[in-house]
Amino acid sequence: MAEMIEVTRPGGGRVPAYYAEPADAQNAPGVVVIQEWWGLIDSIKETADKLAAAGFRALVPDLYRGRKAAVGDEANHLMEGLDFQDALTQDVHGALLHLKKGGQKAGVLGYCMGGALALLAAMHLSDTDAAVVFYGMPPEQAGDPSQIETPVQLHFGTDDEFFQRDAVKALEQKLQAGNVPYEFYWYEGARHGFCNPNQKGKSGLGNYDERAARTAWERAEDFLTRTLSPR
Repeated sequence: MAEMIEVTRPGGGRVPAYYAEPADAQNAPGVVVIQEWWGLIDSIKETADKLAAAGFRALVPDLYRGRKAAVGDEANHLMEGLDFQDALTQDVHGALLHLKKGGQKAGVLGYCMGGALALLAAMHLSDTDAAVVFYGMPPEQAGDPSQIETPVQLHFGTDDEFFQRDAVKALEQKLQAGNVPYEFYWYEGARHGFCNPNQKGKSGLGNYDERAARTAWERAEDFLTRTLSPR
């Protein structure tokens, strides 16, 4: 089952969200999927559907409230207008709390802008039971990754145009310094957005790498199963 619902924000108000659940949803763990800078586009909904097919309840808060972008300039404009603090502490946190109402575990998974928010959730939201980060990094002033206590899995391409290898390595060094329970994967030759199947002008960068995307997804699904499933 998949549908649009509304989720209560901790500070009041509601956020629209795409919700997908497996056939047996009663005890299924939850995953908050955090959108790329394009918005709540079909490929992000399909990610939630894939998680549901794998046995998770997936919830995608619509951070842009219905707005979407087809090209990079539009997406950058929407992202620059986003209040990241509000998106994290209200929309993402509200989605986490919604998924944990029945006592089940819940994690976060995000791409690009959503990857940065997923890492911020691991830093700042104690309700986060696991986080999967696809090619996204918050600015240094947003928090100290070495303080993360929840399991984190990260995926980056070696040829990422937005996040250079040295900066990503510096992030990993902070995780190591803090003894954070993490897994880190590089994808040789992969560029930014390598999991996004959309072409330029159609909410994508045209950097889709089928092999890397498939491997990353298998690793993410396995990680979420290990960290979120009831014991």
